[in-house]
Amino acid sequence: MHRIKNFKVLTKNPVRTMALQLAEVALESIETRGVIRRAVSFNQNEIKINDTVIPLEPNGRIFVVGVGKCSLEATLELEAILGERITDGVVIDVERRELPKRTRFYLGDHPFPTENNIKATAEIIKLLSPVKQDDLVIFVISGGGSVLLCQPAGQTIPEEIELTKHFFRNGASIGELNTVRKHLSLARGGYLAKAAYPARVVSLIFSDVPGNNLESISSGPTVKDDSTIEEAKRLIEKYAVAGESEVIIKHLIETPKEAKYFDRVTNLLLLTNETALQAMTDLASTLGLTPTIKNLALAGEARAVGEAIARELSTAPPGSVYLYGGETTVTIQNASMGQGGRNQELALGALPQLSAGECLLAIASDGVDNSDHAGALCDTITRERARVVGLDPVVFLNQNNSYAFFTAVGDYLETGYTGANVSDIIIALKFKT
Repeated sequence: MHRIKNFKVLTKNPVRTMALQLAEVALESIETRGVIRRAVSFNQNEIKINDTVIPLEPNGRIFVVGVGKCSLEATLELEAILGERITDGVVIDVERRELPKRTRFYLGDHPFPTENNIKATAEIIKLLSPVKQDDLVIFVISGGGSVLLCQPAGQTIPEEIELTKHFFRNGASIGELNTVRKHLSLARGGYLAKAAYPARVVSLIFSDVPGNNLESISSGPTVKDDSTIEEAKRLIEKYAVAGESEVIIKHLIETPKEAKYFDRVTNLLLLTNETALQAMTDLASTLGLTPTIKNLALAGEARAVGEAIARELSTAPPGSVYLYGGETTVTIQNASMGQGGRNQELALGALPQLSAGECLLAIASDGVDNSDHAGALCDTITRERARVVGLDPVVFLNQNNSYAFFTAVGDYLETGYTGANVSDIIIALKFKT
């Protein structure tokens, strides 16, 4: 069964087929349960996570806390490995396929916080409050956790939502947004490490952040935060609506800085987009292509990045495939005009530059590109289809309406929620005749 549900519909020529095959192997390589299964082993005396050995105290308990888009799938696999050794746990995810047996599941909301998120986060803090020194807390931390870990120190949910929207609309990076978020919640920026003190903590981290900065992934709930209130204040003043910044600034809190809260914390980066890009590299070579990993931390304005990738591809030798991982941004021109995510906008930005035999595919690894599309594929077939049905790509791009464009031409990617999340994946391929 294909992970891209409309795979067969999209395979209209060999270059498309190869691009789709590469995307499929990328998604397979980051499948969350498989990652946990390969990394974690257990006996009665210790848990081994890759090369890290965590001794278990004879009378110690094991708690599991999962947050983010990989957390439910990871927790289900941890339950299969650890079984009855798990005493209790709390998991917050944005989708539910199967309920865990040893831990309590809470369905959170994304991309904006809600009362559901606040209540679920409070359950995590409540779970951690009685832990002892001999106990072990295993955290699963993955993309989406910043929104889920909502435990306001003072601000209201509408205030945080408006702040987030304004940062998004004005092209702020995820690192900038998360710097502010850390200073607005009693569960981000190291606060969960503080809540778990004095227990032993090991965090299994799935990175969706370009550059894999542990402080930024889900706003670093178990990582000592180096940012300050002053930095958060400067970012709010940079991006917030004039006259409204004072409302949120007054609620900023400092993150935990005492070393004791982090002395018994081990943060392990379990998965990054490099795994997906390496899997695509291996497959590309077997397909007779010449792969190049161009960028693991792709950033910038989505439409401009798409155009730049297409221009670079035009000068590449036939048989080249350029691979990228990262997270671009979309600056909204008019909030009331369009719909779409950064992958669809990146593809739409690339479309006018592509020549025959060239193809670009951009996909959100979690399967959600700010819509029910996971991303888009584009080439000269896309452009010809748009011409036939009377659609001008430039008009749709200027309206930030990539979703409507790719829906109309049929070249969107459909995966559904993947239960994985390692940022976006972009494939640019030039067919070898």
